[in-house]
Amino acid sequence: MASHRRPKQPSRARVTVLTTAAAAAVVLSANAANAAPSEKPNKDEVKTKVDKLYEEAEQATEKLDGAKEKQQKLQKEISALQDNVARGQEALNELRDGLGSMASAQYRTGGIDPSVALFLSSDPDDFLDKASAMDQLSAQQVESLKKVQEKQRSLAQQRAEASAKLKDLADTRAELARKKKEVQGKLGSAQKLLNSLTAQEKAALATKEQERATRASERVDLGNSKGSGRAGAAFAAAQSVIGSPYVYGASGPSSFDCSGLTSWAYAQAGVNIPRTSEAQASYGTRIYSQSDLQVGDLVIFYGDQHHVGLYAGNGQVLHAPHTGAVVRYESIANMPFQFGVRI
Repeated sequence: MASHRRPKQPSRARVTVLTTAAAAAVVLSANAANAAPSEKPNKDEVKTKVDKLYEEAEQATEKLDGAKEKQQKLQKEISALQDNVARGQEALNELRDGLGSMASAQYRTGGIDPSVALFLSSDPDDFLDKASAMDQLSAQQVESLKKVQEKQRSLAQQRAEASAKLKDLADTRAELARKKKEVQGKLGSAQKLLNSLTAQEKAALATKEQERATRASERVDLGNSKGSGRAGAAFAAAQSVIGSPYVYGASGPSSFDCSGLTSWAYAQAGVNIPRTSEAQASYGTRIYSQSDLQVGDLVIFYGDQHHVGLYAGNGQVLHAPHTGAVVRYESIANMPFQFGVRI
């Protein structure tokens, strides 16, 4: 007789799992279907974000320039200290040789020169005081021993100072590497945004930037203002490099960042000013009214003083704006003016 069996029913747990999975799949599919596609930023939005990144990169660039300047200064100071230590050690050796000659002469006559005992003493200062009081040392020997001690102390101090500066140099180099990485990161992000544009959008932005560069190379109405003295000479030097590209960390003669341009221009006029915009902001006499500015004065922008240019007259500034731009004229009103600086 044929066997009639009921079909095996799936377990309740299995049904629950399958039902839940199916429901989740339906929900995910619905969400995917209803989700609005991510909107690609338009040309103007990209330009705004890129400009912001360029500004942040310039802030980091000024810190980078400051670290570079500090590194160069420390290297010079360390080199000078090491030279002084080397010369001091030679002088100390000569002093010791002189004392050794005196000690040898006394030894040959059967006595022990007190200077020898000084070097063997656990407390040279105490020994020197006592020996002098007891007339055990000649005036010449006392003077020689004092010179040795002074030279030893001086060398110890200079070695300690050189050691501290070497540590500071190592820290500065680490800071330099961090700031360089930060600048490169900002510029890389900006380039990534620009790469997201279509060829037509890129061309439109390039055309707009070219138009600004062209205006910079053309005659700008600077009014009747004329530069004089070294400020005028610095301004004339800056005018000679209009159209040169902005490159972070560059200070001429073919590319510049903002403070690189101003420091280079003043150097052409025979005036050495600090390398960074923040340091330049504190270098001369501050001018808080734009109406009092004269051609060649430094013009400081932004609250943290991270941008600087040269006053060109008639409300214009000559500056190196940012990556992707060139040295050009621009209205002071385009940036948050803080004050001018007269060198």
